[in-house]
Amino acid sequence: MAALVAPSATRVLLLLELLPLTTAFSWTFQSAPTQCQNLSISISGSGTPPYNVLIIPSGSTPFTNGTEVRKIISKQFSSNSVSFELAYPAESQLVAVVSDATGFGSGGASAEAEVVSSSDSSCIDASQSVSPNWFLNLDPSNQLVQCTATRIWWTQSDVSGTPSFFGIIPGGDSFVIPESNVNTTSDTGTGFSWTPNLREGTTIHIVGNDNNGNGTGGSSRLTVGQNLQNDNSCLNSNSPSSTAGTPAGGSYPTDTSGDSTGGSSSSSNTNVGAIVGGVVGGVLGLLALLLIFYFIRRRAKQNRQSNEKPVDLLQADEGDERPNRPGQPPEYYHPDPFIVPDPTVDESSASASGRPLSASERPTSRSGTPDIASTSTGTRKTGAPRTLRPVNIIQHDDAGPSEAGGNKEDEAETIELPPAYTNIRK
Repeated sequence: MAALVAPSATRVLLLLELLPLTTAFSWTFQSAPTQCQNLSISISGSGTPPYNVLIIPSGSTPFTNGTEVRKIISKQFSSNSVSFELAYPAESQLVAVVSDATGFGSGGASAEAEVVSSSDSSCIDASQSVSPNWFLNLDPSNQLVQCTATRIWWTQSDVSGTPSFFGIIPGGDSFVIPESNVNTTSDTGTGFSWTPNLREGTTIHIVGNDNNGNGTGGSSRLTVGQNLQNDNSCLNSNSPSSTAGTPAGGSYPTDTSGDSTGGSSSSSNTNVGAIVGGVVGGVLGLLALLLIFYFIRRRAKQNRQSNEKPVDLLQADEGDERPNRPGQPPEYYHPDPFIVPDPTVDESSASASGRPLSASERPTSRSGTPDIASTSTGTRKTGAPRTLRPVNIIQHDDAGPSEAGGNKEDEAETIELPPAYTNIRK
C-alpha cells in the first residue's frame, strides 16, 4: 500500500523548492579587474552568509613563452563586500562565481572578463609557472559530447579526501557535477562516468576540489561537441545553459561615458570588429575576383586577335610566300617593269624642223627598263607573255609633233613625250 503524504509535508516541500527564489541575491564588481590591484565585489539582496567568490582563469596566458601565472582564487566572507589583490596579468581573462550558504553558484557566474593593465606588476612573475595540487582528467581526453558519457578521473594518492567537481558556464549556470559509481581502473585511475546534459556549443569550465579547498585540482575549459547520432534525450528545460544578455553574476561597473568596463563590453567590441572586418574582407575579395576576371578576359581577347589570319587582299598564289632578300622590298610590292619594244621608226626620218627623232639618234640602251628579249619570266607564276603592239616614240620639238604616215588601220600606237629642251641657247 502506497504511503500517503500529509498536507503539512507537502507544504514543506514546496517551501524548500521556492527557497532559492526567496533568498536570491546579486553581486557586482565595484571596479574593473586590474592587474595587481584590489578586486572588490559587493553583494545585494537577501543572500545567506557566508559567501564565497571563486575566480578561475579563462583562455590562454598572455605571455608569449606560455608561462601560466594565474591561480584559482577562492575567498570566503560574511559581509556584503569583499576585496582582495588580483594577481592576474593584463589582457588575461577570468570568470567569477559567487555562492552563499544555500549552495554553489547560487549567485551565478560572470561572463569572461578581461583584466585591465596597470603600472604595478609586482604580483606577477612571468618566469615561474604555477600548477594545482592535483589534476583532473577526462576520458576521452579534453572532450565533452552532448548526451555522451565521459569519465572524470584522478590519481587518488594525490587527492586529500574525496574530490568534488564544479561545472561553471560563463554568464550562465553553475552546478555541482553529480558523482556516482566511483571506481578504479588500471588505465584511468579513480573516477566516475558523467553524461553531460549540455547542449552542443556550450562553453563550460570543470573545476576540481578536495578537502584542501576549491580549485585544488585545477580547471579545464571545454566546448560541448556535437552528438553524431543527434541524441538529445538528456536535454530538457532544466538543462544548464548560458544566458544571453546580462551575466548571471550581476552587472559590471561603468565608466564616465556609460560604457561597461567588464567582459561584456570587450566581447561586444570584439563581435563588432569581427563583423566589420568580415564585411571589408568580403568586399576586397570581391573586387580582387572582378579584377582577375577582367584581366583574364582582356588577355583572351588579345590572344584571339593575334591568332586571327589577316585578309589577303592580294590573293597570293601558293608558293609566293617566302622570305625576302636583304635590302629587297616585299614580294607583293615588286613592280612589273614597263617593257619598251624595239623602235619601229625609220632612222632616216626627221622632224619637220630638221631635228632627227630621238628614237633614231639616241642609243637604245636603257637603264632599269628591260626590253622583251632581256626580260626574265620573274618569280611569280604567270601565264604566257603578253602580246605587245609596236610603239612609236616621238619626242616633240618646239614645232609640235612629227607627221606620221601609213595606213591608219595598221598605224602603230603613238607615245608622245614632252620636249627635251636640250638646245635652249643661253
